[in-house]
Amino acid sequence: QLQLVESGGGLVQPGGSLRLSCVASGKIFSIKSMGWYRQAPGKQRELVAGITSGGSTNYADSVKGRFTISKDNAKNTVYLQMNSLKPEDTAVYYCNIRPPRVGSWGQGTQVTVSS
Repeated sequence: QLQLVESGGGLVQPGGSLRLSCVASGKIFSIKSMGWYRQAPGKQRELVAGITSGGSTNYADSVKGRFTISKDNAKNTVYLQMNSLKPEDTAVYYCNIRPPRVGSWGQGTQVTVSS
């Protein structure tokens, strides 16, 4: 079963930056699209960024121009560079394949943007 482990979250002031990492249990990024998702308190989980096996990317309107998704197939790792962070970016961030596999959701990594 695919296992994904997110890391890199933390506390950051508005306008700051963080880079999240997601390590997979196997070499899958070369054949599967990946996505970063987030869930804020009281809200549904939403897709914030995606990357195809070929490297094409897409972003939610709310993060476009601020977040960048990338991957390193050899390291089985997908990244999310988050710049110009806003308080509304506060959420638990998860990675998964696209479309997401229910059994592969991990614990996520908490991102808190606050002054």
